[in-house]
Amino acid sequence: MQVNQNLMIFENKPQIGIGIYTASEIANILRVPKQKVHRWIDVYWDGKLADNHSGNYSWKTGNSKAVGFLTLIEFYVMMELSERGVKPAKVIKAHKKLSEIHQNNFPFALKAVLEGLKTDGSHVYYKDAGQILSLDGSNQLNLEFIRLFFKNLEFDSDNIASRFWPLGKKNSIILDPDRKFGHPLINDHNIYPETIYQHYKAGDPVEYLADIYSLSVKQINDALEFCEAA
Repeated sequence: MQVNQNLMIFENKPQIGIGIYTASEIANILRVPKQKVHRWIDVYWDGKLADNHSGNYSWKTGNSKAVGFLTLIEFYVMMELSERGVKPAKVIKAHKKLSEIHQNNFPFALKAVLEGLKTDGSHVYYKDAGQILSLDGSNQLNLEFIRLFFKNLEFDSDNIASRFWPLGKKNSIILDPDRKFGHPLINDHNIYPETIYQHYKAGDPVEYLADIYSLSVKQINDALEFCEAA
């Protein structure tokens, strides 16, 4: 990425290379309720987390709020911690502490943090240089969901998340903020999975779609799987 990711919360407008995702799009991509996405953006990112800075994590696009690629990545991690019993206030406290440690506004998108993050279902911990740092309590337990999520990410030279395969790297659908504002695409092509899905729903066979779009049957099926899951 060419954009300074650590400063992008102060811009309050979309830029090439950071991605644009509304709450509805995040809900579809990550398979979570839209209401939760709205709440976390309003109450936590633009509320409690933005209190430490001089700007929001979101910007207005039409009648909706939108956020960048790194906020989408962080949303997944923070929601999963919350779903596993860690109270949102402790997730936010961990975010703030990690932000101080790494001098980055998006610590839950950093490779080092994703490699070292742990929880016991109540508290969040971070293993750094062989030391367990308690971000809000004591004890620790490895996070299997972080290891699985880690495999679906690609990191840039600064070791911050740069690309994301929402259904895993065996599936062709990718989010790359350097292409089409980070909207889901079929990898190595600028074709939206929704385009394939609409043709399929209209009655076009898989083999026909593969032929006219110069895609493999697997890529067509991957696009259909992504849209049907959403």
